[in-house]
Order: sequence, then structure tokens, then C-alpha cells
Amino acid sequence: MSKASAVVSVVVKPRDGFLSKASKTLKPPKNLSLLQTHLNPLSSSSHLGRNPIGSGFRFSQTFCSHSKQNSKDAVDLSQYPTERIRNFSIIAHVDHGKSTLADRLLELTGTIKRGHGQPQYLDKLQVERERGITVKAQTATMFHKHNFHGGDKVGGSGELSFLLNLIDTPGHVDFSYEVSRSLAACQGALLVVDAAQGVQAQTVANFYLAFESNLAIIPVINKIDQPTADPERVKAQLKSMFDLDASDALLTSAKTGQGLEHVLPAVIERIPPPPGKSDLPLRMLLLDSYYDEYKGVICHVAVVDGMLRKGDKIASAATGQAYDILDVGIMHPELTSTGVLHTGQVGYVVSGMRSTKEARIGDTLHHNKTIVQPLSGFKLQNICVSVTRESTTALGLGFRCGFLGLLHMDVFHQRLEQEHGAHVISTIPTVPYIYEYSDGSKVEVQNPAALVANSKKQVTACWEPTVLATIIIPSEYVGAVITLCSERRGQQLEYTFIDSQRAFMKYCLPLREIVVDFYNELKSITSGYATFDYEDSEYQQSDMVKLDILLNGQPVDAMATIVHNLKAQRIGRELVEKLKKYIDRQMFEITIQAAIGTKVVARETISAMRKNVLAKCYGGDVSRKRKLLDKQKEGKKRMKRVGSIDIPQEAFHELLKSS
Repeated sequence: MSKASAVVSVVVKPRDGFLSKASKTLKPPKNLSLLQTHLNPLSSSSHLGRNPIGSGFRFSQTFCSHSKQNSKDAVDLSQYPTERIRNFSIIAHVDHGKSTLADRLLELTGTIKRGHGQPQYLDKLQVERERGITVKAQTATMFHKHNFHGGDKVGGSGELSFLLNLIDTPGHVDFSYEVSRSLAACQGALLVVDAAQGVQAQTVANFYLAFESNLAIIPVINKIDQPTADPERVKAQLKSMFDLDASDALLTSAKTGQGLEHVLPAVIERIPPPPGKSDLPLRMLLLDSYYDEYKGVICHVAVVDGMLRKGDKIASAATGQAYDILDVGIMHPELTSTGVLHTGQVGYVVSGMRSTKEARIGDTLHHNKTIVQPLSGFKLQNICVSVTRESTTALGLGFRCGFLGLLHMDVFHQRLEQEHGAHVISTIPTVPYIYEYSDGSKVEVQNPAALVANSKKQVTACWEPTVLATIIIPSEYVGAVITLCSERRGQQLEYTFIDSQRAFMKYCLPLREIVVDFYNELKSITSGYATFDYEDSEYQQSDMVKLDILLNGQPVDAMATIVHNLKAQRIGRELVEKLKKYIDRQMFEITIQAAIGTKVVARETISAMRKNVLAKCYGGDVSRKRKLLDKQKEGKKRMKRVGSIDIPQEAFHELLKSS
């Protein structure tokens, strides 16, 4: 199935004569958006990369650029065989307490000091702290002593020391590939559910991601200290939805610390150790990478088989390139150099890579000049932001970028502005369509401006992408949600009740109908109680038309969009009304039109500012006044022919909301 992508247009003034670009490998984008980004000259605090790897941006993650080298903090990883290693993720719906639970576990194990540092310690990015969400999965290694049968005794008490690798994951659907990527390095997962909210849409999606990966799942019912908490109802939901034994659920409150003493013992007892073998040749799964100003590319890896030491020479199974290991260690929770990584352990590697393009997520790394079977990781071609160069008449040179959703796009914008001082203009989002012409040819159209009328061949059919949407709502809102989905051309596939209070609905919806404001409207009509998740589906045939926006008869290609024929007139009228509010008056008249082909479906006019040329006439013949007015009128016509219209950034934002 063809995946959606998006476009970003960027104009950059390079500081050192070149640009450097970040390569992030995540999930195939689900929706398209045209971004026009104008970058102001970068300030002294902003900077581009030092390595010329192509035009674009590199996100500089300075939050863990230096590894600890203190000898008294040195960690001996050789005392942790695979039997005493546990790799697990924390997965949940948005705002169910994943990051707070991760904080408490780090405090319980002494990895961080209680009361020191900031809340949600693993949320490193500024955008994560401002929005209160997790955007990137973060890893931390912890050490915990526990009474367990088997293994070597550490002390007279009979306690064994275990190495626990924790991965805190995002909860929003836009970042679900971060979750699937994290689960590839784990053997188990903590499924956190809010005791008051219960099972929600992303809870369902994350459970099946873990279930399909054959992971041990430990249900954790969090926030039991809330007045509205109902753990017994949540246990019943876990049983009916996922067939999880209610007696296995842990009752906790990450805020107060209640019940947390049972979490790590459950992780050790219920989650199996990594299955790798230390006597086999080295194989590592590359989980993530980012660029550091001082060390170059830092790769997060999971050692599946064998052992890695500082000074070893490794090679990539995907590219064949060889690298020397300059530094190796664990995240504890900052980069802590250990000099070695053993089988089953998760850590970081500094290998002298100059570009994140060389670090392909899901790649298998092995010792140079050895032959190994590549690991069956996730698809290497999956990326979270697809970028292609593009130029538009209205906005100039830039890029068309593909995003996973609107939140992902907003986060991308915010990071450009905060980390690079970029001035971002976003245009109407689109999705890819397939058009069939009278001569039998088929063309995929991602940019509406590329769909031009051709007298030699006519469009005979159009296909648009669809998604399978999962909606969980309180039962009293069922009627309103069915009405909303019907208005968005949805087809109901499933409708059941989880319990007496909550309904589970599954719809097939056109991707075009949900990429902008569907989730906001769904939240509005359900008083904020609805949860929503979706996954890609197939293309379906539909009656789609291109809606052009014309200013003084000239089409603005950046504002063109593809809409359903039945909604074209209403959407066109909304767009021209919003544009009239945000385009400033000029010395000449501005005509704003929405048109389908040659047919104008909506029009607004912004009257010209005019000087009172009759002010100096205190009397006299009317022909003199008419002569002055006619002269002014001719001047206005001349200005209209040669004048340009400045479209402010706010106009593009309003079109984004109303599209």
C-alpha cells in the first residue's frame, strides 16, 4: 500500500556555506502537509551542524552529550549475565502516568535522587516539558537487588543484583512507531492504565503492539489515589478486552508511591531474560541515533548476541561500512561509559559516524569481517519525516514534508523555532491521491498544485487513502459520535460495549477527513472523554476535485487543496471568508475566489484604500469631480495589474484549521 507523505518548503541562509540534515527513522507518514519555512539568520546561540551531509536541518540533542568517566562511578557489567537482565518498556495511553512511574522507579533503584532534578526526568526535550507529553522514547539502566531463585548470591542476605533496562515511550498515536521500535529491544512491557479513565484507544493499540511482539505484559492500574478511581471496573475491562487475569494487575499510585514496591519484583519474576547467547558472534540491533556536537553520531543499541568492547571494529549489515568503537556504555540515566556491553544489555555506542544517515534504524551491527545473519528488526525504510524539495509560486523554494499526524507536525514546527530560530509557515495538509486518466494511465498526486487540467486526457477515476479508526467513548455520546463519523464519510465496521458505561466503535474513514480537526471535534462533542486511534488501510474510489484559491484571478498554488465534490462549495466559502479577515487592505481592490476548474464556487472582495481626492473641491462643476475620480480609478487599475499581495502567516494557519 502506498504510504502518505508530506512536503516542507524551506529557505535557509547557511552560516558556514552548507547545511546539515537530521535523519530520523520512524513510521511511514500518515498525512501530508505543505510547510513553507522561512529561516531568519541564525543567532549566535543557534547553529547548524558541522558536517556537510545535505541540505535541511539537524536537531542537536545536547541533553546527554557528555558521558560520565568518574572511576568511583564505574559499573562492572560482567557480573550481570543474561539471567539477571530484564529489558522492559512502559506503554500506555496519553496522560496515564508513564513518565511519573518511570521517575519513581528511577528513585526506588537510586538511579536518581528523590527530590533532585526535574519531574518527568526522562522527558529531555524542551517541547516535551512545555506540552507535558513524551515525544521520544528514552532509555535508562537501573540496578536492583531482589530475592530470586537461581543465580549467584551477592551477599549474606541472599539478594541478587539485577540489571533493568527501562524504556519510557510516548502515548500519542502520532508517535506509535516510537513504541514499536522500543518493544523490539524488550522482552516485556508494563501496560499502565489510569484507574479513573480505564482502557482507552491507545491502550488497545499499544497492547496489540506488545502482544504481536510476544512480550510478557504486566498490567499496572495507576492513579488509584484519585477520588474517581475504580480499579475493579478497570480490571473487568482488562479481562474483557485483552483476556488478562485481573489478579495479575498491580495497583499503584506513581504520585504518592503507593504500591510501587511490587512493580520491580513483578518485572523480575514475570519478564523473561534476553534470549541471546554470549558465545555467538556479535549482533546488535540499532534502536535510535542522534547527532552530538562533540562526539558525532551516538547510537542506541541492544546487544542480542556476543559482546562489544571499546576499540572493536564493527560493520553495518545494511551499508557495509566499518567503524571503530570510540566509546561504549549505558544510560544511567545519562551516558555512562563502561567500556563494554554484554549479551542482552542496552546501551550507547560512539563509532565516529559523521551523519545520522549512516545510522539506519533497525540495522544489524556486527564485528567487521565476520558473517552473521541480520536480525529481523523493523523495516529500515520507515521514516517519520519524508522530505522532498519543492518550489511554489506563492512561497518560493522549500520542502514538502510527511508527518505522522498534526501533533507530530506541531512538535516539528516548535523544534524548528526553538532550536534553530526558524520562522515556519504551514499550509493546508493533503494526503496522496491516485488519479486515473482516459488513456488508462495512473498518477499519484501528493501536491494539489501538480494536478493541472489537460485537454488531451480527462480524469476518469480517483482513489483516496483510508484508515481504520478505533474510538472508545462513554455510552451516552454514541449518537453524537455516529453523526460526526457519518458527516466525515465514515463507514461503521464494529460497535460493541466494553461494559455498561463505555462503547467501542470501529470505523473506516477517509484519511483526508481526520488529518486536521477530527480529533478536536470528537473531544468537543464527548466532553473530552473520547479516545481515538487509527491505522492505515486501503485506497477507495471517491469523487474528489481540486479546489483552487485565486487572488485577483491568479491561483495561489500553496493554498490549493483536494476535497470531496459534495463539500467543495462549503469549504470554498469558509476559506475565502477566513482569507478576507487576514489579508490586509491594499491601495487596490483584492478579489478572493474559490474555484473548481473554471467554475467559481465562492467569492469575497477586499475594497481598496482610497484617498479623498474631492477634499480640495469646495464647489464647481460636477464634471471636475468626476474627472478626479476617473483619474483615481485608472490609477487603481494600474496598481492592481502590477501590485503584489502579501499573504501573512496567520492566513495559512487559519486555512490549516478550516481545511
